[in-house]
Formats: sequence, C-alpha cells, structure tokens
Amino acid sequence: MEAESHSVLLVSRDSKIVSQISAFLVPPLFELTTTSDFNEARRLATERSFNIIIADSGDGYDTDFAINLADSYSTILLLVPNEHFDEISYRVEGYGILTITKPFEPFYLYNMMKIAIAVQYKVQVLSSQTTKLKVKMEEIKQVNRAKMLLMQNMKMTEQEAHRYIEKEAMDRGMKKTAISEEIIKTYG
Repeated sequence: MEAESHSVLLVSRDSKIVSQISAFLVPPLFELTTTSDFNEARRLATERSFNIIIADSGDGYDTDFAINLADSYSTILLLVPNEHFDEISYRVEGYGILTITKPFEPFYLYNMMKIAIAVQYKVQVLSSQTTKLKVKMEEIKQVNRAKMLLMQNMKMTEQEAHRYIEKEAMDRGMKKTAISEEIIKTYG
C-alpha cells in the first residue's frame, strides 16, 4: 500500500522557520508549498485545498489569516511565540485551530503533524458522511414531493402514494428517485 501524500501550505516571514519545516516535511509524504506573504497564502488557499496549513503568526498577534481559513476543510496549525501562547491558543481554539509554541523542537512538530494528519482524516470522513446525508435528504425531499403531487392530482392517500412509488420502482427496476422524477415532470 502506498502512503498518502499530504498537501501543506506553510506561510512564514521567518526564513529559519521555513527551512526548519521544509527540511522536515519532505516528499513523498508531504507536498509542501511555501510563501512569506499572507495575501499570497490567502490566494493559494482559495485556488486549491490544502490538507494542512501552517501559519507563523510572527509576533503572535497576526492570527486573522488562520481564523479566516478556519471554516475550510484544512487543518490549521498556528505557530505562536511562547510568551503569547496561552492567550492566543485560548482565542483560536474555538475555531478548531491547533497552536504550536515557537521556537519548537522537531519532535514536538512531528507530534503535532501526526495530530494534524489524524484530524484531517476525521474531517474527510465527516465531510463524506455529511455529503451522503445531504444526498439522502434530497432524495427524501424528491420522493415526498412526488407523493404530494400524487395526493393532489390522483387523490391518493399518503400511504397509497408511497406504495405506488415503491411498486413502480420495483416493477420497473428503477430507483424511487427516478420514479419520483417522472411524477414531478408529469404533475409538477
């Protein structure tokens, strides 16, 4: 089995941090994109999705970038000076942003990356489940609309309309949504 590659966007004005993280996040496990400009990072993050975004908050108070991206599917790691860690960590944790003190030990970064990868897997699973639920809800809405049209136009009860859609789907080897779509086209 081939290891999955994780796309990472690193935004930092500190060349030492960039070289330290770049040396750690190597292919094929990581696909690293770096920039020193937060506006460029914003543009990159809107053009494509990254599994993990690492943002160096500089003095610790430049956290808007991370907060603005918090509702994306990316796992965000915010690098924060040790002296401001508690204050900023408390401020951003409600957005689901993970914080790392800087300077940091490579082992600490390694552990945080493992956590970020685990969080990313969870986000993907939950996103997939959400998508499936949305599709299922749309299907239910469509069948309910078809039942309502049968009740209005064919004077069926809800049970009769339900049974009609199920029987048609079974007899014709079609999905209930396809039968519902036909009913909606006919009566809608």
